[in-house]
Amino acid sequence: MLQPGVGFVPGDHYLPATPATVMWGRLPCAADAPALEIGSGESVTFDTVSHEGILDDQGKDPLAFFAAHGVPADHVLDDAIEIAASVARDPFADGPHVVVGPVHVRGARPGDLLKITVETLTPRVPYGVISNRHGKGALVGELPRGEHNVSVFAAVAEREGVLHGTLPIVEGDDPIVAFPLAPFLGTMGVAVAADERPHSVPPGTHGGNIDINLLVAGTTLFLPVQVDGALAYVGDPHFAQGDGEVALTALEASLRATLRFEVIPADAARAAFGEVTGPLVRTPEHLVPTGMDPDLDAAMRACVRASLALIGGRWGMDEHLAYAYLSAATDFDISQVVDIVSGVHARIREADFAEIPSVEPVPLASAHEGGVA
Repeated sequence: MLQPGVGFVPGDHYLPATPATVMWGRLPCAADAPALEIGSGESVTFDTVSHEGILDDQGKDPLAFFAAHGVPADHVLDDAIEIAASVARDPFADGPHVVVGPVHVRGARPGDLLKITVETLTPRVPYGVISNRHGKGALVGELPRGEHNVSVFAAVAEREGVLHGTLPIVEGDDPIVAFPLAPFLGTMGVAVAADERPHSVPPGTHGGNIDINLLVAGTTLFLPVQVDGALAYVGDPHFAQGDGEVALTALEASLRATLRFEVIPADAARAAFGEVTGPLVRTPEHLVPTGMDPDLDAAMRACVRASLALIGGRWGMDEHLAYAYLSAATDFDISQVVDIVSGVHARIREADFAEIPSVEPVPLASAHEGGVA
């Protein structure tokens, strides 16, 4: 158990989830004051809180909800209890997600990229919840059966030194199905250049609820900055998710997340990647452009266009050759189909372009020290 402030906090700063530092169901906008201000290159450890177990249709009482699944009171997070009891949310107008922030990153300006490196992701509890509710998911009108909202409790168990989520074959039996955890944050974003807070569910150019399961520890997310200071935020913690997230949620559970924030000036960003207009993920092996649209086919086309722009901007490949390369060598994965705006992401292997010179995105601090702009 990692209750607020308990245990190792590796970041330069610590931002707990309190009524003063969270929004429930909405995302930060240009009008919001920061919960924390940091310099480019500094890291923040966030305590994130899952929405599962605190929502109105689940009783808005995490102690009672999790007690019904055999969880003792001291294994329910204190910050989840406090948020459920005291943070305002309109269940008919707002999204479900609890987001922590925003964080003002000094020097970030519209046109820059905010580089967010995921350093550590540590489970705060030994359990999570997977939900199919309100007639949503990939099989709208089919599941859940009847009028019911289905929330499935999943205990975490260690199998051969690896943490797994567990489920039974039949409701009420022992949990013998096991799948390995791969924690990530479903929501990482920057504030929009407007004075109204966006709904927390649909992702967009600001990032938000992108639900890309590649964003495990050791990966990076680049987001186009829309307001001074970026006003970054995180939330929607997951223990595991399959591409598609078809039932509506993944294995949702609270994480302690340490992220490093760096500002990539606009010129350095263009030199490295060309024009980036939406979320861009980088793993140790892949560059991962994204496409989003309420229509999944349109999201796919948007992802192909973003991939062509990235290959052209980073490596200078002719468009028709890049199109051929994508068809022959690149996997396009469905991020999710349940968040109003569907998402597709492409996995472009950087090793395939190892013979071609390219420019790395130089952060603001390094640029001031004489790096390439």
